[in-house]
Amino acid sequence: MMGFRTSRSAEDFFAAYDAVLAKWPIPVDGLDVPTAFGSTRVHACGARDGNPLVLLHGGGATSTTWFANVGQLGERHRVYAIDLIGDPGRSVADGEAVTCVGDQIAWLDEVLDHLGVEKTDLCGHSYGAWIALHYAIHSPRVRRLALLDPTACFARWNPRYLLRALPMLLRPSPRRTRDFLRWEADGTGIDPDCLELQARGADFPAARLITRPNPNPTRLTIPMLVLAAENSKAHNANRLIEQAERLVSDVRAALLPAVGHHALPAGNAARLNEILVDFLDGR
Repeated sequence: MMGFRTSRSAEDFFAAYDAVLAKWPIPVDGLDVPTAFGSTRVHACGARDGNPLVLLHGGGATSTTWFANVGQLGERHRVYAIDLIGDPGRSVADGEAVTCVGDQIAWLDEVLDHLGVEKTDLCGHSYGAWIALHYAIHSPRVRRLALLDPTACFARWNPRYLLRALPMLLRPSPRRTRDFLRWEADGTGIDPDCLELQARGADFPAARLITRPNPNPTRLTIPMLVLAAENSKAHNANRLIEQAERLVSDVRAALLPAVGHHALPAGNAARLNEILVDFLDGR
């Protein structure tokens, strides 16, 4: 059951997981990568001779959430979408516990070592962006870094968002997660299959979330893209952009219109993909 409370909840989750994965428009290889922290599921797709691109999803979203992006990104890149260790998904945290940022960096290093990736572009959404920024600061492996509505990197959490999330965090359930995601999306088009997958993931007792320390973006010297979801309720999108431009010398920061925090990365995917491809190609 991989940590789920019941066999039925595990079946419901993996059925929802496979339903989102089935939306991927290109062939994908599911790889299980051994690490000291457990087995890590990696979905590999795209150009086999292209530059590597690692994708890190937001908390609870799983690697399947990139279905609207991988087709275009995979035209020029070998894409590796990773299920975060300890999060709901097909990664299995049955090794050493991840207790600090250093463990997250060591885990991702092991994954990339196994994949034979020496240099990569890196893109993360939400909590995945928080991990990606930490990793890029500490690892010479990262060539370019893209952050999609990153949390706790440039702007403070919106207290109203945290208050609304509290019941879901204290007593997780599929119903509470659905209600919260629908509230945050507020009509901006969160994919219903992704919403259902995240709701089903509420029955998975995830590992302790690492939230400190926040990354220091002033230490970054590689090119960075920061896209803020215009309708995000997680934080102030304009403030996020202002801080990114103030703190980072080589940054391209912009609003992604008509999309909320949890609707990414599928929300407004055509524009998102266009911006990402231009940035990764150095244009």
